Order: sequence, then structure tokens, then C-alpha cells
Amino acid sequence: MFSEQEMCCNQCQCNGWDQTHVHEVLGSLQIAEKDDPHNHRFATVTDEVIRINNQDHVHNIKFRTDFYENHFHEFCGQTLGAIPVGDGRHVHFLESVTELSDGHRHEFRVATLINDPIGE
Repeated sequence: MFSEQEMCCNQCQCNGWDQTHVHEVLGSLQIAEKDDPHNHRFATVTDEVIRINNQDHVHNIKFRTDFYENHFHEFCGQTLGAIPVGDGRHVHFLESVTELSDGHRHEFRVATLINDPIGE
């Protein structure tokens, strides 16, 4: 019997899914709430490449923050296109806002980590 994760991986391989690359992403949200100022942290990995034309691509990104006083925030969205950083590598930028939780949202700005940091 396969686990759900194994079934998903097997389906991707059987359907000719090509692995491209992902980016690590970590950051802190901006402080929110005047009565109880606080922020949250998050760490995740983007999804695979989504081609937007022959020259560029974006990545879907989804995360859930850490907890603060019994609440957390989630985000689901998409990065901007690739930003070259030399030697054929790149990062992506994202500026957005989390979903509403505990009566408030948090804004954030983040850049992904570099793709293939130890590759040739």
C-alpha cells in the first residue's frame, strides 16, 4: 500500500513530469495590530517552475506562519519573475499580505534564496 505522498510522486513520474527547480524562502512578517503589536516568521519551499514566456518563469508559494497568542497566518500566491544574480543563477521577489486571522493581516516583502546554490 502506498502512502499519499508516494502515490503523488509516482503519479508525477509516470505522467512525464519534469523536475525543474525550487527556491527556499524564509522571512518575517511586518508588525501588525496597534493594541498587541507582533509579527510572525515562516519558512517554506516554492513549487516548481511555471513558465510565463520563453524567457521567464514564476513559482507558486504557500506557507503558514509560526503561532503568536493562539493564532497563525497563511499565504498562497506567486512570486514575480526571475532576477539574475550572476553565474546563471537567480532569485524571485514577492510583496504581499497574509490572509486575515485574529482580526488582522500582516504585510511582507521577501526574496527567495538563490537557485542551485552549490551547483556547477
